[in-house]
Amino acid sequence: MKRLLPKAMVLLVAIEHLYILVLEMFFWNRPLGLRTFNLTQELADATTTLAANHGLYNGFLAAGLLWGLFTRQRGVVIFFLLCVITAGVFGAVTAAPKIFFSQALPALIALALVLLLGKPGRA
Repeated sequence: MKRLLPKAMVLLVAIEHLYILVLEMFFWNRPLGLRTFNLTQELADATTTLAANHGLYNGFLAAGLLWGLFTRQRGVVIFFLLCVITAGVFGAVTAAPKIFFSQALPALIALALVLLLGKPGRA
């Protein structure tokens, strides 16, 4: 159980970023995206390409976390968690404070679990 908790938390962070990919790439200017990101239709339509690019980056974060998790490369997991934390803190400062709680905090918890409970050399 002790070893499962860090892996489960990393997996949750990866799934969250896959969900963000889907929202930003495919639902940005649809009702779900408009509600989620509190956008007007006009703004969403004008920024669809930018949002898709942003979503792609979230996909890369998820891919990196899954790669590190499934290949049991602790350093890769730590690197991508640090990327998520950095992006979450930046987003909280520049866009919306709630981003810290929805993105950075889960990644911080996952990082703490990986560092405290994960086997060295393993995620």
